[in-house]
Amino acid sequence: MRSTPFELVFGSLADERFPKIRADLAAAASDPSDRDAFLMLPDVLSLLREIRPDEGVGEGIDQLVALVHHAYLAWDSGLVTLAISDEQLEELLDGPPILPASAEVPRAYYAQFPERRIWAELIDGQAPEPMDGSFVYAVNGNELSTLGIFGLRPDRAGFSVVESFGGRPEGLVRPDGSSLYASVLTGGVEAGLHSVISADELLELAWRTRELAGEAATQARG
Repeated sequence: MRSTPFELVFGSLADERFPKIRADLAAAASDPSDRDAFLMLPDVLSLLREIRPDEGVGEGIDQLVALVHHAYLAWDSGLVTLAISDEQLEELLDGPPILPASAEVPRAYYAQFPERRIWAELIDGQAPEPMDGSFVYAVNGNELSTLGIFGLRPDRAGFSVVESFGGRPEGLVRPDGSSLYASVLTGGVEAGLHSVISADELLELAWRTRELAGEAATQARG
C-alpha cells in the first residue's frame, strides 16, 4: 500500500498532538465534527501554524483547515484506510450506485483509489490532476463530509484538496448526458481513465465507498 496524505503530512505529529485535542474536545463536550469548535482549540491553531508552508497559504487557509480537521477525524475513528482495487473501482464508477452499507461503517476513513485512474480539472484552464483518494466522515446518518486529495506525487511538495458536504445527491446526471465518472480527457476513455467534474460527483463517490468500508471493517474484526 502506498503512503497516504495522512502519513505524509502528519506522521508522528498525530500521536503527539491529536490526543490532547481529543481530550480538550471531550472536556468542552464538543462534537468533533464541529469545525468552529475545533478551531477554537489552541493546540489546533498551533498545529496549523506548524504545518503551513513557509510562504504562507493565503486564500488556501480554508483548505489547510479542512485537511487538519479531516485528518483528526480519521485518527479519532481509528485511522482506517480503505485500499480500493482496480476491480472495485470499476464496480464503484461503472456499475449501479452502491446501496447504503448494511455492515457497520467506520465513522471516518480514507478511501484510496488506484493510482492515476481518476482525474479532475480543479481550476479552469489548468492541467487536470490525478486523484489519490478521499477522506470521508459521516456527520450523521444522512450527511457526509468528504475531502478529495489530488495531485499527490513524489516530485511535488504539496497537493490539492476539494471538499464537499451533504446528503447523497439525488438524480445526479451530467449536462451532456455522458455517464457519471466518464473521462473527459482526450484519449481518457481508451486509456481506462475516469473523471470527476463536480462537487456532487465527488460527494456521490464518497457515498459509494461506504459499503466497501463496512465490509472492510467487518473483515478486520474477524
